[in-house]
Amino acid sequence: MRVIFAGTPDAAVPTLEALINSPHEVIAVITQPDARGKRGKTLHPSPVKTAAEEHGIDVLTPVSAKDPEFIAQIEALEADVAAVVAYGQILTEEMLAATEHGWVNLHFSLLPQWRGAAPVQRALMAGDEFTGASTFLLEKGLDTGPVIGTLTERVRALDTSGDLLDRLAHAGAPLMVQSLEALVSGQATPQPQGEDGVSYAAKLSREDAYVVWDRPSHVVDRQIRGCTPAPGAWTTLPDGSVAKLSPVSPIVDGPRTVPGQIKEVDGRVLVGTGTDPVALSTIAPAGKKAMNASDWWRGARLGDGAILGEA
Repeated sequence: MRVIFAGTPDAAVPTLEALINSPHEVIAVITQPDARGKRGKTLHPSPVKTAAEEHGIDVLTPVSAKDPEFIAQIEALEADVAAVVAYGQILTEEMLAATEHGWVNLHFSLLPQWRGAAPVQRALMAGDEFTGASTFLLEKGLDTGPVIGTLTERVRALDTSGDLLDRLAHAGAPLMVQSLEALVSGQATPQPQGEDGVSYAAKLSREDAYVVWDRPSHVVDRQIRGCTPAPGAWTTLPDGSVAKLSPVSPIVDGPRTVPGQIKEVDGRVLVGTGTDPVALSTIAPAGKKAMNASDWWRGARLGDGAILGEA
């Protein structure tokens, strides 16, 4: 089986590695062009490009996957099928027709739940008990194609979106290999997605990561974990500056206080919510690295009347 792989971030690498280690031939890898880091002008290759080059595989980095010349280049490869994991560009119908058996996408949800860009983050923030991964044939709609295979994963109490995505990326890699094999051999019967249970997972914005302290503690907890590591949950300090927060711990039956009020109790730095308080783990004030919340509190000298998120 001759396979094209398209993907960009770390979450796509386990599937690429699984295909490379399978009996099949990865004839080309498509990924996003090298991008500038957050600091400086240096261009950095995507994790998928780095992995592919380590194995000596040809890497294609089109600025636009809609370019007719690029589509013709893909057609000329005469691939049996293509695998896609978080590539980051929309593929046209002409591109989807460029391989014999189509393009199979690995999506990190149980479709039709959480179609869209941030399924893992949205599942965590919604408090889902279970999530999973699905392989499906790409078509014109947003994550609407017929499903080939699925797997289920329990959401753990202390999961961040980074933790959960990493587990799904590794569990989904063999699912993709099996799905491609079944599709090309004719053993797969892709099933249309139903209309019941459809939900959408829009990309997280900076505003989505702003902690609203008057929500219940379990909702604050889910929001912060869902935004960790990216885009990073944040609040404002009493002086109006921004601070990023790591996951918190709800303190059941803890001392009630007004939402956003911060105080130290028995060595823990607590913040009030709409219900029970939460204990901070680490905090990163603007321009500084993350530090233990207790160490930060001693140095900040804010006093127990300080309120987060007001400025």
